[in-house]
Amino acid sequence: MKSPARHAIALGDAAYPACLRDLSEPPRVLYVIGSPELLVPGLGVIGARKATPYGLTTARRFAGWAAAAGVTIISGAAVGCDMAGQLAARSSGGSTIAVLGCGADVDYPSGSADLLQDLRSNCAVISELPWGSPPSRWTFVRRNRIIAALSAALLVVEAGLPSGTFSTADFALDLGRDVLAVPGAITHPESRGANRLIRQGATPITDVSELGDALRLAGLDVEFAQEAAQLTLPSGAIERALLAEAQRPDDLARALDCDVVTIARRLGELEMGGNVVRYRDGRYGFVAAR
Repeated sequence: MKSPARHAIALGDAAYPACLRDLSEPPRVLYVIGSPELLVPGLGVIGARKATPYGLTTARRFAGWAAAAGVTIISGAAVGCDMAGQLAARSSGGSTIAVLGCGADVDYPSGSADLLQDLRSNCAVISELPWGSPPSRWTFVRRNRIIAALSAALLVVEAGLPSGTFSTADFALDLGRDVLAVPGAITHPESRGANRLIRQGATPITDVSELGDALRLAGLDVEFAQEAAQLTLPSGAIERALLAEAQRPDDLARALDCDVVTIARRLGELEMGGNVVRYRDGRYGFVAAR
């Protein structure tokens, strides 16, 4: 099998992405494995690594829809919301770019290896660090400015407090990019960051029609059939409750005014069908279709 093409694009080269020149310290060299022509403004999709079922669902929904509409998805390939969004972009037949805090040829994190190998062959994986460079704490903060610069709009699907997503959002604001955020449950720690961003002025995104409007305002061409704007939510009461946040059977019983035996039986059926997952602490979470 032929290895994916490697490129080292210097700041003065014609192929260097114009949007990265907006940075006060643009990368002197951009190391790319894959297709450098994909390095155009797109939608940044970022979120929590320890993502909830709600965060994974929204990342898949919005990234998959935007990618199918012709918008390139930019993210960091981290386990959690980043990976969920980028996998959805690939599943929808769209394009996505992974920006790494290590060499573009390094599989980090290891849990993202399959995704990264796919992107190198079919999309693009990029870094400002030379080939083979290992990751370190400071490289990820600097990586975040590249994600922000490549993003005409940045969507935060889920974030706790504190969260590394805030550095990316700050870079985006400094660059004049539009910052969008998905509202989350006020009872869940992983939603506090996104909710705070909305309170501070980020545009709330609750459905794909709102996302489409936001992308157009950011100057992106969005091509989609009208019917594509209607995405299906879980049909059952239990699934809808778990979409908001993971819960225990007794909590569900109280919230839905139903006996625990009935709830437990239905949860077992949903778990066998792959629609919910049981966590070690006894809570159940909704699993969106990939």
